[in-house]
Amino acid sequence: MKLVVTGGAGFIGSEFVRQAVEKGLETVVVDKLTYAGDLERLKEVENKISFYKADITNREFIEHIFKAEKPDVVVHWAAESHVDRSILDATPFIETNVKGTQILLDVAKETGVNLFVNIATDEVYGELGEDGQFYEDTPLNPNSPYSVSKASADMLGRAYYRTYGLPVITVRPSNNYGYWQYPEKLIPVVILKALNNEPIPIYGTGENRREWLFVSDCAEAVFEIIEKGKPGEIYNVGSGEERRNIDVVKSILQILNKPEDLITFVKDRPGHDFRYSLNTEKIEKELSWKAKVKFEEGIEKTVKWYLKNLDWAKRKAEELHDYWKKVYR
Repeated sequence: MKLVVTGGAGFIGSEFVRQAVEKGLETVVVDKLTYAGDLERLKEVENKISFYKADITNREFIEHIFKAEKPDVVVHWAAESHVDRSILDATPFIETNVKGTQILLDVAKETGVNLFVNIATDEVYGELGEDGQFYEDTPLNPNSPYSVSKASADMLGRAYYRTYGLPVITVRPSNNYGYWQYPEKLIPVVILKALNNEPIPIYGTGENRREWLFVSDCAEAVFEIIEKGKPGEIYNVGSGEERRNIDVVKSILQILNKPEDLITFVKDRPGHDFRYSLNTEKIEKELSWKAKVKFEEGIEKTVKWYLKNLDWAKRKAEELHDYWKKVYR
């Protein structure tokens, strides 16, 4: 089986690529190498993959790649993924996440791909109150420019299945964390700021809740979906490990033996969803998949990884300095 993996130099995509190589699968990575993409993540497998630096909105180049490589399966991770950036400027989110997905679907249809795995997000559902869960048939109700762009891509994939018979499977994972995450997301932000004894900005009162999925579990779930999933279906991929943001921060501070008075509450971001929680009965029953890594284990592994890879993390954090000034003003 030959895979084309878009966004394969990104945080979750690179974990998927490393696992694909371990499984002995022929793997072609397509990545634009934006600020969030980094070939360093693929260093250990660089001689075992093919790589194209390509923008997925460049139809001509995508056609060239698909015709040259003739993939059996496309796994589409490539996306602009940061909510705060989408609030500052939605344009790249619409370009990459909507137009880029449409181009990939068109080219996959034209070249006869056997399976197209469209990676969405739990944020397409909108938000929950204190109780309840999102099911695969929950109506989509996205609130941020980012989640609207991902919901559009999600629906495009399902439309291509219904309209053209393209074998598309939709995957909706919860919040990922783990090794190699770019330090603009909550967990690496907290780790780096705590290590520097800097104020840690937390939106609102920190009561917002997310379901945390360790990155290796997410990648493994997608392999199960490729092997056993049915075209036209949607699969939620979650862990059941739900935490308030403030508790996530406190867990990290405890591991690093840093004081809680580093926590600084800042003005909440516009349209901040209160809570996400995925019901995963479908993937558990139909595909026999269940997340393995509990949050306490995963967060400890993550903190230790950043401590061992501080040079990389600090280098990436430097790039974010001007951006942070805009967001956390």
